[in-house]
Amino acid sequence: MELDLLTYILLFLVGGMAGFMDSIAGGGGIITLPALLAAGIPPHQALATNKLQSTFGSFTAVSNYTRLGMVRPFDLIEGVLFTLIGAALGAWAVQQFPADFLEHLIMIMLIVIFLYTAFSPKLGFEAGRHKMPPRLFYAFAGLTIGFYDGFFGPGTGSFWTMALILLLGLDLKHATAQTKLFNFTSNVVSLVVFAYAGLMLWSVGIAMGAGQIAGAYAGSTLVHRRGAGFVRVFFLTVVAATIVKLVIA
Repeated sequence: MELDLLTYILLFLVGGMAGFMDSIAGGGGIITLPALLAAGIPPHQALATNKLQSTFGSFTAVSNYTRLGMVRPFDLIEGVLFTLIGAALGAWAVQQFPADFLEHLIMIMLIVIFLYTAFSPKLGFEAGRHKMPPRLFYAFAGLTIGFYDGFFGPGTGSFWTMALILLLGLDLKHATAQTKLFNFTSNVVSLVVFAYAGLMLWSVGIAMGAGQIAGAYAGSTLVHRRGAGFVRVFFLTVVAATIVKLVIA
């Protein structure tokens, strides 16, 4: 399908805002998917193109976090592999039956995350102790959260961040950095599945992806410079917005 120049410019700006959000606390899909649908793109192509543009942002955020020394991808290869497997299984499973039945469960989980974070003012300000051996954690979280992202998606970044803080003892800033690596992994898997199905609108995805690059670089740099308090406020805002989006969807 063909879009006019103004629509491309607006989608580029939306991609930039989403990339900024995603690099700090996730949730960029709250604005990108509705924007694609508003542009008149059919739902199945909108879902596919949304994965393409978000891959640009997650890759940029991971690259910048790596450059800034906040994440070391090769140390997390086990988590990446299990996330890849989980996302592939989820992307296959979502084609077998509708994902609607998950919405109420996910909404409840996000509300619990929001309340727990809101009433735990020191959560993530300092690194804690492991509640689970790292290898076991990455296997468990990679398969389950990766599966969820491939199957459904909303709130994935929030689930990863909280799991890394509560079970692996990371502080909020480093949990945010690791989250983007695993988000990128599951994005790529979903991207491949949708591309194979021929659903991708490449010009739209690349235009939004250019905005994602700019936004993700700015957001990830800001996380490095600012303290956990800033990330916490942004995280709570995005989780609340995700809950609202699911309620009114």
